[in-house]
Amino acid sequence: MKLYTVHAEAPPPPGPEGWPEPKARPPVLVKEGFSLAAAIFGPLWFAWNRLWWEALGLFLLIAAASLLLPEALAGVVVPALHVLAGFEARDRLRARLARRGQKLAGVVAAPDLEIAWFRLMQQRPDLVRSAP
Repeated sequence: MKLYTVHAEAPPPPGPEGWPEPKARPPVLVKEGFSLAAAIFGPLWFAWNRLWWEALGLFLLIAAASLLLPEALAGVVVPALHVLAGFEARDRLRARLARRGQKLAGVVAAPDLEIAWFRLMQQRPDLVRSAP
């Protein structure tokens, strides 16, 4: 069973009389745990997920370790940085969602993402109403 954190923004206040109702962003489900893709691709994974500062920081750390450290030590430090990126990736993604206004709204346990969405619809239909 995997855990997924649910991130959703507060519903917007109603608009003026006669105007269409403002729409909230759909909720986002983020899987808990190690990200193998972030560990393998490193800065590219962070850039793909629009985590620009994290991508730049990891790229600079990897470049500095590769260029400035002796070859034997760089052979240990660079893979360690990639493993650290894998452990930290989803937490950085959650922090970006929180900065965008999509706060933690709950946790769903499910074997895969489709069933997690199904369980979220059962538990919190008010959140899923705005989903695509």
